[in-house]
Amino acid sequence: MKLVIHPPVDDARLQQICEAAGEMEVINAADPETAAGEIIDATAFFGKITPELLSVAGQLEWVQAPTASLEHYIFDELVAHPCTLTNMRGLYYDVIADHVMGYVLMFARNLHRYLRQQIDRQWAPVGGEEERSDFFSGPGWVSGIDSSHLHVADCTMGVVGTGSIGAEICRRAAGFGMQVLGVDPVAQSVPGVVEEVWGVERVDELLGASDFVVIAAPHTPQTEGWFGADRFAAMKESAYFINIGRGAIVQLDALTAALERDEIAGAALDVYETEPLPEEHPLWGLENVLLTPHIAAASPRIAERHLETLLENIRCYAAGEDLVTVAEKSRWF
Repeated sequence: MKLVIHPPVDDARLQQICEAAGEMEVINAADPETAAGEIIDATAFFGKITPELLSVAGQLEWVQAPTASLEHYIFDELVAHPCTLTNMRGLYYDVIADHVMGYVLMFARNLHRYLRQQIDRQWAPVGGEEERSDFFSGPGWVSGIDSSHLHVADCTMGVVGTGSIGAEICRRAAGFGMQVLGVDPVAQSVPGVVEEVWGVERVDELLGASDFVVIAAPHTPQTEGWFGADRFAAMKESAYFINIGRGAIVQLDALTAALERDEIAGAALDVYETEPLPEEHPLWGLENVLLTPHIAAASPRIAERHLETLLENIRCYAAGEDLVTVAEKSRWF
């Protein structure tokens, strides 16, 4: 057995890889020419595989992608090749779920508006400045301030894509007392949270029932451009849209139009159809929009988890055991 690594890793990581590999030969290829020469008789590869490298690989059994997403990694020849592909999924579930709940709390408590007011040194409760009372003035009495803030536990969250990230978002939302719905082409439940995850054909039903809609799906040929005008028309006017999945899933023009026409209440985005988001894009100027620069997965824990996944798969491969995080190449996840 022989493992080729390219691009090369640093010495500290290489030492750990060699320890996990045992008697398997490990080549830390410093350049594409070395990688092309060494992959000819390699049985395993870690790094950025290319059509050129794959075309000269005569014995390749396993490829480890360095990323969770496969949208910029996969290509037709790799899909057709008999090798097993593993990725880095499962590293970001809790980090991204925390980011999503941050968005939810910002919108529910109007913190996105109060932050702007703080910068302007403005004291102005959202919903009105009328005097508050500790007593109801009559049946059905609700102050403007009260009605402009959401009670999180009264809200429904709909999660599109209930893989490791989506499932953790469901669990976080349930911990806040929210009702949770989910759609997914594979998962049938989120144990202890969502008894029945619906098929994707029921996505419009989920959209119509949700106060917060979260995209946690991968970019695949099936999901590219999936959320356009028809999807936003299916949402409540009072609902908020959140995308931490992949930017290619959401048509930004359609989302912008829905926001400008008040068809939905607001949106929070960490990923975009075009990245970086152009400076002149109208989303920058909308008060009911939260924008973060593709950092929902940022955490000091990710590097160690990345290495743990790599080493576990190397150990499994060297021992002839089943690999973890095996991807379905034809489905890009």
